[in-house]
Amino acid sequence: MRGIYRSQAGERAVRERYLRFLKYWPVPNEHLRVPTREGETFVVVSGPENAPALVLLHGASGNAVMWMGDIAAWAAHFRVFAVDVIGDAGLSAPARPQLESDAHALWLDDVMQGLSLSRASFVGVSNGGWLVLDYATRRPDRVESLVVLCPGGVVRAKNILLKALPFLLLGNWGARKVREMILGRTPANASKAHQIFADFIALIFEHLRPRTKRHPIFSDDALKRLASFQLPVMAILGGKDVILDSAAIKQRLERVLPHSEIRCLPNAGHFIPGQTAPILEFLRASTSTPASLRETTARSV
Repeated sequence: MRGIYRSQAGERAVRERYLRFLKYWPVPNEHLRVPTREGETFVVVSGPENAPALVLLHGASGNAVMWMGDIAAWAAHFRVFAVDVIGDAGLSAPARPQLESDAHALWLDDVMQGLSLSRASFVGVSNGGWLVLDYATRRPDRVESLVVLCPGGVVRAKNILLKALPFLLLGNWGARKVREMILGRTPANASKAHQIFADFIALIFEHLRPRTKRHPIFSDDALKRLASFQLPVMAILGGKDVILDSAAIKQRLERVLPHSEIRCLPNAGHFIPGQTAPILEFLRASTSTPASLRETTARSV
């Protein structure tokens, strides 16, 4: 079976750049390597030890670097575990188990056990959003609250390949256009930090083999389990998302999870920056309600 990188040199280049980023993590932190059935999982841990637990799951082809703009605010109130998802451009094992199975939920069981967490709140982006929803539908008793940004699995993804293929035939320029299509264009007046991050994303896109499997679609019954356990749910969607139909996601979530909080930003794409404060507000409000009270109410419904 071929590896997740196109070459060993490319893998080395991405990892070395990632390690340099981690040296500039904005708050005090520790690095953990958690053994799981899928191989070792790398986690960056920040925040007070006695604070509520918050687990972060980045999007496909990403790693913990994507949270560097959020971590200072969130780690002031939570014990934050930024997990490098297996099979992506972090320091975790290169495993990519079948999406149609319970393999990812079992992997997260192992991560939770390795971190000594019985429950946690979760934030996930894109593929990380699918992972969060998959785990919450299978293990609702282990989830305090969840935030998903442009999550997979709610509606079928668009066929972006039809738009991207002509650009992919045009070398580096075309590859940059595809990145801009998905993540948005780097502003002309972007800060040096923004440009450094954009260069890192370009390096990952150059060397990492992308995930090609579509996310399985969650059934209504599966998603309604979140409501039956009264789990606080926040979804943030981009109106100009080229990968997912945000209007369809909003419509379906409103139907099956009528008490969820849905923010649809009309001018945002698949990558939605600037959500640190609203996510923190939601998480703090949702964790202020004792889980035991929610469970008692859920059992009485």
